Amino acid sequence: MNIAVVGTGYVGLVTGACFSEFGNHVVCVDNDAEKIATLKRGEMPIYEPGLDALVERNVKAGRLMFTTDLTGAVERALVVFIAVGTPQGNDGRADLSFVHEVARAVAESLNAYKVVVTKSTVPAGTGTTIREIIGKNLKEPHAFSVASNPEFLREGSAIEDFLRPNRVVIGCEDETAAAIMKDLYRPLYLIETPVVVTDVVTAEVIKYASNAFLATKISFINEMADLCEKVGADVHDVARGMGLDQRIGRKFLHPGPGYGGSCFPKDTRAILELARDHDVPLKIVSAVIDVNAGRIATSLAKIKAALGGSFTGKTVGLLGLTFKPNTDDLRESPAMAILDGLVGQGAKVQAYDPIAMPIASQTARENVRYCDDEYQAVTGADALVVATEWNQFRALDVERVRGVMKAAVIVDLRNVYEPDAMRAKGFAYSCVGRS
Repeated sequence: MNIAVVGTGYVGLVTGACFSEFGNHVVCVDNDAEKIATLKRGEMPIYEPGLDALVERNVKAGRLMFTTDLTGAVERALVVFIAVGTPQGNDGRADLSFVHEVARAVAESLNAYKVVVTKSTVPAGTGTTIREIIGKNLKEPHAFSVASNPEFLREGSAIEDFLRPNRVVIGCEDETAAAIMKDLYRPLYLIETPVVVTDVVTAEVIKYASNAFLATKISFINEMADLCEKVGADVHDVARGMGLDQRIGRKFLHPGPGYGGSCFPKDTRAILELARDHDVPLKIVSAVIDVNAGRIATSLAKIKAALGGSFTGKTVGLLGLTFKPNTDDLRESPAMAILDGLVGQGAKVQAYDPIAMPIASQTARENVRYCDDEYQAVTGADALVVATEWNQFRALDVERVRGVMKAAVIVDLRNVYEPDAMRAKGFAYSCVGRS
């Protein structure tokens, strides 16, 4: 099947590469000529494990190509995916200007029947708007269908999530589009992937509702972590005891400095504003956002206490800058918010991240030194703060760390170490939700 994917950001690039791996012929389109040139050279604009090899393999096989020619890509395709950004606007709502722009361009390029599919995360009712935009901007009368196929990709494991998903959601308005979309995902039938076929608006809500619920689990376990610290319980055991109940599940019950990234913060705010527009008070989602916003202050207070009650004149070695491991994404990263909070309260920061240093160092920050490795970051530091749980931080040479630090203080915001083991090695160690 011939597919066009408009947008070569995180979602669009992974989607295009994975559909080509299914055996389809995919053209990824972007109006950023420099990004397309980079992709043609085999260089990835994002960090995602395994993506470079996947792209290289399918480009060589002739199933994947990159272009700035949207008209040509649309004309050759049966299915056109819209995978452009929907950033948060100043009012908290999703900014759909890029989606609308692509819909108009697709309409002007339509030369035969197409299925136009939103892959971007969009609020309920966007499919109707896309249909109206295309209908008004057609140069010639051609039939088309509008569908919704939300993505559920986790940064750092996006390829596995696409090729072996726990479900596929397809929102369609007619049987023809549904048949085409199901055929597109036929390779997943071999692994018995559940396919949920519904109407367009329901598919749009499924995406937002899923992200809001996962964000709720994170905020809930963070509140339980605060309680555990006060009563002397261990939040890891609490989470395990909860998670073994299949009605709850074990995932997303990991305490820390809060959720971040490109999805949860934006999507929880967007669904809250959508609900307000329809006079539906989403009290739980509102509380989730408030709890998450407070995690930075809680984390800074924990670090401040470990430093004796003051940041003045203190140097903090900060390990991790991305919002999660196995990505270079700094968007809404709790680690970056903590970095800014430390500097804002008078501390000097020596920061290191295994992947994101080139991006982070593009923005100069006063009293921040970007280091070459984790040991340079903690040299002379009054405290080591683990802000992102990269695997290499779990295997630190702690004897070396203690030897180069000014004071043997660790604040583990991701609970990567065992408290008793670290204290036995001579560290003043604090973590989240564990006595």
